[in-house]
Amino acid sequence: MLHVVLFQPEIAPNTGNVGRMCALTRSRLHLVHPLGFVINDRNLRRAGMDYWRSLDVHEHANWAAFRASPHGPRRLWLFTTKTDRSFWDVRYEDGDGLVFGNEGSGAPDWMHRELDQWRVTIPHANAELRSLNLSTAAGVACYEALRQLTHGRADRAGSQ
Repeated sequence: MLHVVLFQPEIAPNTGNVGRMCALTRSRLHLVHPLGFVINDRNLRRAGMDYWRSLDVHEHANWAAFRASPHGPRRLWLFTTKTDRSFWDVRYEDGDGLVFGNEGSGAPDWMHRELDQWRVTIPHANAELRSLNLSTAAGVACYEALRQLTHGRADRAGSQ
């Protein structure tokens, strides 16, 4: 199982879109509080509230509670613009977590220090622009990790 971790997300429609993607891919969504919105029909309806009931979602009071959770990922990959290591250049494993900072300020410095060896970026061609939208970045990352996991299983099955 893949885990998608949103650290203090601020925009309900982004979180709704990520939740919808997680429901469709059977990935577990972790929401690390505080959130910048209330999870309710009004805030998430357009982005996928109807999928919310099918979602494996875990809410955590803070980062420490997330890290202590028995339902958390084995390894964490921090997606950030503050590294040169491409997300294509790593090998994802079943049980990995893809971590995304919030829309306004990304991941805090202490998280960068904690996950220093596990930071990756989604390359883009336009250096004048900072980054992808949170839900788009989560989708790109999730599907690349799932592609690798599915391809790896197919390779192992074919070699037996």
